[in-house]
Amino acid sequence: MIGRLNHVAIAVPDLDAAVSVYRDTLGATVSEAVDQPDHGVTTVFVELPNTKIELLYPLGTNSPIAKFLERNAAGGIHHLCYEVDDIHAARDKLKAQGMRVLGDGEPKIGAHGKPVLFLHPKDFMGTLVEIEQV
Repeated sequence: MIGRLNHVAIAVPDLDAAVSVYRDTLGATVSEAVDQPDHGVTTVFVELPNTKIELLYPLGTNSPIAKFLERNAAGGIHHLCYEVDDIHAARDKLKAQGMRVLGDGEPKIGAHGKPVLFLHPKDFMGTLVEIEQV
């Protein structure tokens, strides 16, 4: 069911500083910032040869990233995203195995324009997991 690692998401308190570290210090290719109002974040993707790093910055007062940064002022890893071939089949299999899908259980369109779901961190060793249909 699980496919390749699509990205590692890092919540950051200063998006410009984070972009500078990846672009200027490490020499990575970094995308433009894109607001994702449906998810309450601004995203920047750092392209790596084998995956991506997603930099997450709060967008709006109800941003889940703002809440994360209240608990983790310096920022940190927010979630891991894995690819799946069929998000509905993956969801149904995970739910049948007792895993909790966050929200209403229906996929939303994520930052890559593809359906995504988030899985409860308590079911995955304390790690928030995103699955994305390829």
